[in-house]
Formats: sequence, C-alpha cells, structure tokens
Amino acid sequence: MRTVRSIARLRGSAVISLLYVTVLAGTTGCAADPLADLESRLQARIAESGAEVVGIYFRNLTSGDSVLLDVDSRVHAASMMKVPVMIQLFRDADAGRLSLDDSLVITKTFASIVDGTPYELGAPDDSDSTLYARIGEKESIRQLTELMITISSNLATNMLIEFVGAERVQETMWQLGADSIAVLRGVEDIKAYRAGLNNTTTARDLGVISSAIAEHRAASFESCREMIAILSRQQFNEGIPAGLPAGTLVAHKTGSITEIRHDGGVVYLEDDAAYVLVVLTKGIADSAVADQLIADISRTVYETVTRPSA
Repeated sequence: MRTVRSIARLRGSAVISLLYVTVLAGTTGCAADPLADLESRLQARIAESGAEVVGIYFRNLTSGDSVLLDVDSRVHAASMMKVPVMIQLFRDADAGRLSLDDSLVITKTFASIVDGTPYELGAPDDSDSTLYARIGEKESIRQLTELMITISSNLATNMLIEFVGAERVQETMWQLGADSIAVLRGVEDIKAYRAGLNNTTTARDLGVISSAIAEHRAASFESCREMIAILSRQQFNEGIPAGLPAGTLVAHKTGSITEIRHDGGVVYLEDDAAYVLVVLTKGIADSAVADQLIADISRTVYETVTRPSA
C-alpha cells in the first residue's frame, strides 16, 4: 500500500506542488525522499502532542525546498505581532519618516481600539519591568525596539505600535505577502479581547515575513541586517534553539498566552546556508510541553537539513 503526500516546494515567490510517494511497511522499493521523510516524522510528533493546532512552515533558503503543515490555520498571534511592528519602524527609518534615535515619552496608558477609553499596562503582567520605573522619561525608538523583541516588552510594544499605527503595519505585511495576518492593536486591550478584536496570524504569514527579513526584502539591506541582529539577541530560547546544537545562530521571536506557544525565525548554518522555521501551537496547557514540542520539531528539521546527501 502507498500513500501520496503533497509537499510544497518554493522557488522564489512561486509555489509548486510536488507529490511524494511514501512506501509503507510490507513493500520494498526506492529510498524515501528526504522531504517526505521529514513530513512523516513531523506528522508523527504532532499526532502524539495532543495539540489542537500545530502549524509548521519550513523553507530552506539555500535550496528553496519546503514543508508546509497546517500553515493556514489562524491562531492568536501573541507576541509574534511584534516582528511586523519592528519591520514598519525600520521601513519608516529607511523612508526618512523617523530616526531610530528619536525618543518617545514612556507611558503606560493607552486607548482601547473599541471605544477609545484608557487602559493601563502593569509591570506584573509584563516580561520587562524596567520601563515602568521610568514613566514620564524618554527612551529611544531603537532601544524600545530592542526591548520589544529581545525580552518581549509589552510596554515598549504598545508605545511603538501607537507611534507607527496598526493599520500601516498590517498594510505593510500584506505588501510583503503575508496577506492574511491581522495586526489590529497593542497588547492587554481587554475590551478589544472580549470583543474578539485580536491580532491573529498563520504559520504561512510568519514564514513569509521571516523570509522577507532573511532575504533582505522586508526593508533596506542594512535595515534587514539590523533586524536579524536584534532577533538573534532573543532571550527566550526554550523553543527552536533548544532543538539545535549549542552555538547555532537563530534570529527568532517567540509568543505565548494561555494555551498558545509560538516560535519562528531564521536558523543560520555554516557555509552561508539558512532556513526559515515557524512553529505555531494551540491547545497545550503546559507551556513546558509546548516548548518541548517546538524543540523536537526544530531538531527534526535540523537533522534533515544537515544530513549528508546519499
């Protein structure tokens, strides 16, 4: 008996569907295709996870090969929406609309997108408490961006998305090809959350965005290099990096809320090889279990990419 799998192979911006035939137990024949084998191993790991959703976007930036699993399932973006905000800031800097060395006044009060009523962020609910001690002072856009990405500061995020505008961020993401992502607001807007007005995304969206940064298409060449450097200073490394050999360079961003755990970015190998990997998970109550799932997926992809050719 045979099963036929569909795996996408990306060449530039084109997506070509390829069919791979996997020979199951009880038959003999040709050696398994590496991508078909990778998909099979990933599917098996997903099946045992018990997750409601696991979206995986893998694209080898060197060969163009990819494996896409459940990439169009829409989930809460959590802190993954902070990468689009960063891109908008660098694009605006490229266009001369701002300087990253400009400063913003630190505030913890923001307006709900539902009715404009004010709400406040608090240090106990933020991964970064340093800015809360400096309300009323100024901080550079460059440093706020660093805090937004590397330690996922919610306060820095809300200041920056209010500054550039959520609608502009979403429009830019659509222009880059992430045409189903929804960037509506900052974080902790409880009225918006209750009204169902949430930032949402898919693994495909984030894979397209990560590819644009890696291929220096998201902004100018130098701006993309700076964004990669910021992402590589990520301090939450329990997901994709945990499945890789120590010292592997990963430019990535994580995101999490209740039963949501995401990680995505670019893994850099020797000889200028690199690949994009995005893993979105929903429905796993224990964050450590979700992190282990992401790490296992990361390890499986790495083993396939670095396996010597026959």
